[in-house]
Amino acid sequence: MPSDAPTPRDNDSAPQSRSPSPVGTDSLTLRALVSTKDAGVIIGKAGKNVAELREQTGVKAGVSKVIPGVHERVLTVTGSVEGVAKAYSLIVSQLTSASPSSPVMSPSSSPTTAIRLLISHNLMGSVIGRNGLKIKAIQDSSGARMVASKDMLPQSTERIVEVQGSSESIGRAIEEIGRCLLEDWERGVGTVLFHPGAGDERSGRRTHPTNRRSNGDVRRTSPSPGSPSSPPTNLRTQNISIPSDMVGCIIGRNGTKITEIRRLSGSKISIAKEPHDETGERMFTIVGTPEANEKALFLLYNQLESEKERRVGRDQQQQEELQD
Repeated sequence: MPSDAPTPRDNDSAPQSRSPSPVGTDSLTLRALVSTKDAGVIIGKAGKNVAELREQTGVKAGVSKVIPGVHERVLTVTGSVEGVAKAYSLIVSQLTSASPSSPVMSPSSSPTTAIRLLISHNLMGSVIGRNGLKIKAIQDSSGARMVASKDMLPQSTERIVEVQGSSESIGRAIEEIGRCLLEDWERGVGTVLFHPGAGDERSGRRTHPTNRRSNGDVRRTSPSPGSPSSPPTNLRTQNISIPSDMVGCIIGRNGTKITEIRRLSGSKISIAKEPHDETGERMFTIVGTPEANEKALFLLYNQLESEKERRVGRDQQQQEELQD
């Protein structure tokens, strides 16, 4: 799904995974969506729980700030694959202990619960595998159950993979998922992160600094050929995959919509003429400053969301007409 070619990464200071080193010492950043209540348990009184988690596993871990009126926050864990898996296993144990009545209990087994991982749309193929074989293998070997959402989250290119099971089985599944993400790290380049609350406000309010990208992938920094300190040459290249049946709605009649997106964002956007792999998706290459690229991505995904809503409405109308 995704891009085969690595693209220059931003050398920003966001506390996400950075791995300029060879495979074997790669660092994984894996995000999860948690309720505000669960976030409080993860952090603990005066940050005690999260501090202990860091000490026990060697990971960096943190939770996004509270947004008034929004009941979800994002947990971010960065470290080795084993460290991240162990951290999530410990977090699940904490959550089941703090709220013993909420997990589904089986008479003869450990308490079971679920964690909602945020995974780049472009990396879902790496986790699911051809004909679902990879996700089935992970479920079989870990004992956890995995449910992948079909749609991207609002104003982002991330989807949810819910991992259900005991703390041990979830930890085993997350280790396998992490290895899949590390293998195909290039495919996660250019991910637009989901921010809770963004779907309720279509105005494009940003809740985080620009150009912070991760997604359950590895971030590797490579020098961008055109990125010295002078602003005019501070260009970045991002590749994103778009389903072929959605490309027309982005281009618009006689190219009007893509022309408008180019004009409003200031980025150059080129579109592959043919799908780049068996998924049938086509590659969009966006070149511009970090701010211009973010604007372009926002406009592209707003256009996709609008088209998806239009199609859902059309399908519902057709079903109603058939029933009549």
